[in-house]
Amino acid sequence: MKYYTSIGPNPRVVTMFMAEKGIELPTVTVDLRGGENRRAPYNVAVNPAGQTPALELDDGSVLTEITAICEYLDERYPEPTLIGTTAEERAATRMWVRRIDLKICEPLTNGFRFAEGLPLFEPRMRCLPEAAAGLKACAEDGIAWLDPLIAGRDFIAGDRLTLADLMLFAFLDFGASVGQPIDPRFTNILRWFDAINARPSAGASKY
Repeated sequence: MKYYTSIGPNPRVVTMFMAEKGIELPTVTVDLRGGENRRAPYNVAVNPAGQTPALELDDGSVLTEITAICEYLDERYPEPTLIGTTAEERAATRMWVRRIDLKICEPLTNGFRFAEGLPLFEPRMRCLPEAAAGLKACAEDGIAWLDPLIAGRDFIAGDRLTLADLMLFAFLDFGASVGQPIDPRFTNILRWFDAINARPSAGASKY
């Protein structure tokens, strides 16, 4: 297998996932700022959507999208699992990943793309600068919703580290670097964030 990575929170999720599981793969770094992901051969031979990360399998086929890549790797390398060992655990992980993605990660990322990231992204995709402030507010609403739900527990899905933790951490850490820091009033999120940030996978994946 071969792993295509770059700067940005999406590939960082997969990099942290692999670090937590002790997976080491041949890696190709794609120059996102230089637009390598938006031109051939990458957007022809690897990912026609022009995004990272991507995982080239042994048969030459390619997986994209962080949840698909991580679930595949969890099945190929089942110990330690970051998705779940039972149907109930896997369902809970997927539920929390979906909630975090829709309520926090997506609006946070697009809030950046349509504001601070506009010079980079405007030539590459449809941008809505007028929506930036509202999207950032939506991301903060999502954080406010999650904060009381994780009071008294170490991880998003309960008592086990999952993909949901790695996804939320990577995006919140990215947000803090582009003008969307975690509000100090979200004490449960900050406690959780500091604990994940202390894990070796967070340092190993820092771009």
